[in-house]
Amino acid sequence: MILDKITLSGMEFYAYHGCSAEEKVVGTRFKVDLVLYGNFYAAAQSDNLDKAVNYTEAYEVVKTVMENPVNLLEHLCQKIMNDIGLSFPIIQKTTVTVYKLNPAIGGKTDWVSVSMSRVRKV
Repeated sequence: MILDKITLSGMEFYAYHGCSAEEKVVGTRFKVDLVLYGNFYAAAQSDNLDKAVNYTEAYEVVKTVMENPVNLLEHLCQKIMNDIGLSFPIIQKTTVTVYKLNPAIGGKTDWVSVSMSRVRKV
């Protein structure tokens, strides 16, 4: 199996995800990294966007998920992976990392993050 890779790194969003009431009202900054694996030979050979993963569309999928508040970073990762899979059937594996910057954990830390990967069942 050939797995080529596309990476969208450091996508930034201001959102209202979290379990506490304060997080749901005040919000915070998030970053998302998205790694997409698949066989991109047809796009490479044809130089045709219709045979490729459109980065702008992939960004819009992530942005739409990030605009809808949830409690857990794990749920965000799962939702992003599901929606990317529906939007891009060419993708065989997806890895998502969601970083919550300056999390409200009662101490100083740059971020907390959750990373999840899924392989599409063929």
